[in-house]
Amino acid sequence: MNGIRHDDIRHDDDMTALLSTPVDAGTLSRLHRRLEQAAERANLVDVAYTTIDSPVGTLLLAATPEGLVRVAYANEDHDRVLEALGRQLSPRILRAPKRLDEVAREIDEYFAKHRQVFDLTLDLSLSRGFRRLVQTHLPEIGYGQTRSYRDIAELVGNPKAVRAVGTACATNPLPIVVPCHRVLRTDGTLGGYIGGLEAKTTLLNLEAAA
Repeated sequence: MNGIRHDDIRHDDDMTALLSTPVDAGTLSRLHRRLEQAAERANLVDVAYTTIDSPVGTLLLAATPEGLVRVAYANEDHDRVLEALGRQLSPRILRAPKRLDEVAREIDEYFAKHRQVFDLTLDLSLSRGFRRLVQTHLPEIGYGQTRSYRDIAELVGNPKAVRAVGTACATNPLPIVVPCHRVLRTDGTLGGYIGGLEAKTTLLNLEAAA
């Protein structure tokens, strides 16, 4: 359970018995849900996560009590992302899909072309300084629109920081929700993207079609 020990949670006799005997997948799922509920009641979960399927592959979603903190593509290696979250935020991490229901719903609506603006509380604590400043302004780029790295540098008041804007976009911990895919090179080419150029193209084409 990534950082939460079984002895951190008080189990009833039934749960203790289940932990000591082989269980089928359905029982294991129900047990995990009960452990999830017990951990939340005991305030032992600092980072909740889940995974969802999408047109750009399996996405890892993670949230703290402050809000959505991470969206990760499969090419980032979800296990490594969780390990990093354990170091950067807290080792008390648990798969807790219920906490991410609203996030998953809004992302599904986005891919279904039913949503153009996300209405989610975000935790930007994984970014600092100039990178965080850039990422804070990225949602100002409208759905279906694009801007260049130079445009964003000028927007944040540092026209010479074109390369730094590129780095801020490449290290965005909340892709899709914070739309770094809408930022292109000054010459109009795609530039890099944390999820890969195929994913970036898919997102741009999705918005252009709508």
